[in-house]
Amino acid sequence: MALRACGFIIFRRLPPENIEFLLLQTSYGEHHWTPPKGHVDPGEDDLTTALRETQEEAGLSLDHLSVVQGFLHTLHYEVRGRPKDVLYWLAELRDPCTPIALSQEHRDFRWARLEEACALAGYQDLQDTLRAAHQHLLNKRD
Repeated sequence: MALRACGFIIFRRLPPENIEFLLLQTSYGEHHWTPPKGHVDPGEDDLTTALRETQEEAGLSLDHLSVVQGFLHTLHYEVRGRPKDVLYWLAELRDPCTPIALSQEHRDFRWARLEEACALAGYQDLQDTLRAAHQHLLNKRD
């Protein structure tokens, strides 16, 4: 059975028309950059996992976020020879000045526009997900 993790691609809007994505840098391994996410606990549903992990890793609760309807992306890859599925919802930070409170699992965070976020993300599937999120936001504006 595949490992399963869930999280949020969190963005904020800054004037005039800038969209920035939140990425967290892990304090372990290769110190990769990723949106907040984590493993599903037994008996926990996927969206609850995403909310819990976002609170634990970035200090952001549902009160800080507005979940964007119609966006859910699943990434499939292998970790140490085992399949893993990661589900990402999209959420806007209600107040773009809300501070981020990192857990010990992360050593840094960055708000980045799309191209910088993709460069930091490193992995093609995560880059594709960030681009899809950005496009979803642009389409909703039209």
